[in-house]
Amino acid sequence: MATDYLERGALAGVVGGIAYGLFTALVANPFVAGLETFEHGHGGEPAVSSLTTSVVSVGGGVLWGLLFGIVAFGIAYYFLEPVLPGGPVTKRLVLAAAGFLTVSGAPWLVLPPQPPGVEQSLATGTRTAWYAGMMVAGAGVAVASGLVYRRLAGRRWPVRTLAGLAPLALLAIPVALAPTATVHGDVPAGLATAFRWTVVFGQVALWATLAGVHAWLGDPVVSTAETDEFPVSAD
Repeated sequence: MATDYLERGALAGVVGGIAYGLFTALVANPFVAGLETFEHGHGGEPAVSSLTTSVVSVGGGVLWGLLFGIVAFGIAYYFLEPVLPGGPVTKRLVLAAAGFLTVSGAPWLVLPPQPPGVEQSLATGTRTAWYAGMMVAGAGVAVASGLVYRRLAGRRWPVRTLAGLAPLALLAIPVALAPTATVHGDVPAGLATAFRWTVVFGQVALWATLAGVHAWLGDPVVSTAETDEFPVSAD
């Protein structure tokens, strides 16, 4: 059974990774190429051909998709499926939201993605430590949200949903304690903001695709023998 979950997670990861790689190659890379003109000036030939960059982007996207697919929708879903709220699709979306919050959402509250050519005041070690710490905080808040939601079983779903989202406010504590990360560069503020939202959209689309493909694949079928040997609780 565990192998079936890993296979479905890996397959969802490949599809999601290809989609994410194509988004990076067709949207993000041209955007980055345009931003690099602010760093190096106009004109000149790129050091790496656009075809090579696109191939690397798609390959990297597949690797990221496989990692997230196997870890989140293969391993984590195998253990968390019974406690995730909602139906089959909702369970995947909740897990995808928790994955995005842990891997990207929470850390970006302190260290948002920066366009090329931007220098940051914080040392690399400091940024790494805070990124890892915010990943832990994001995972903790996701777990807390799930516990609150389950605790309010029997209440109307709007009340449960709002209460379940309340722990997200706890992320304001580490954000307030984080050192100020000033940046310096030639990229205009408007383009830097657009770059960040492009990165955010790409990550959200990746997690949503993983959830959608995994839901389409469905859950492994439990055989009668397995059901008899390991009875499933009505709870």
